[in-house]
Amino acid sequence: MTCPSTKGRFIAFEGGEGTGKSTQARLLAEALAARGIDIDVTREPGGTPGAEAIRTLLLHPPGDGWAAEAEALLFAAARSDHVARRIRPAIAAGTWVVCDRFVDSSRAYQGGAGGLGDGAICRLHEFGSAGLRPDLTILLAVDEAHIARRLAQRDGDGSDAIGGRSADYHRAVAECFRDLAQADPAGFAMVDGEGDPQAVHARVMEAVMPLLPARGE
Repeated sequence: MTCPSTKGRFIAFEGGEGTGKSTQARLLAEALAARGIDIDVTREPGGTPGAEAIRTLLLHPPGDGWAAEAEALLFAAARSDHVARRIRPAIAAGTWVVCDRFVDSSRAYQGGAGGLGDGAICRLHEFGSAGLRPDLTILLAVDEAHIARRLAQRDGDGSDAIGGRSADYHRAVAECFRDLAQADPAGFAMVDGEGDPQAVHARVMEAVMPLLPARGE
């Protein structure tokens, strides 16, 4: 039996490559479902047929790849379709949406490390997705050396076009994420992503607790 609600919630996981976002999104979804909450777990880029097609173009680009501006436009287009066709309808139906990445990834990757600037990314998001923000963005913070080991185990030599960028690029991404979280403490929860996945999950649940309905509601 699901928990009745007039409006769902929207939670996004953010962080650089190898910080455990997908694992923690899954664990959170399982915990919320156990409370009787309707859950939709999704990802960016992706989440709809159109956005998944764009994901392939972004992570495995043709030819020499995309210029920074084209890459930002493709991410914004994928997000626009995702928001219109999946995220907003789910929230309106009372479903809680848990998303592996959202607009703050574009702000950190294309806007910050990619040099396009935060203003350009936010304007694209305002136009394409009416500026939708999560109720809570969970930023997973993991030490750079630990991330390198995780990625070596996960990807070997098979990184995609964005994951395979230089260490300096990914360091800039991490710094930008921290800056975004520090500038918006009401919208972000910075969670220590080190250690066993269940230990990290417990920290995530602490951050999410203020959004949860009381048992029996």
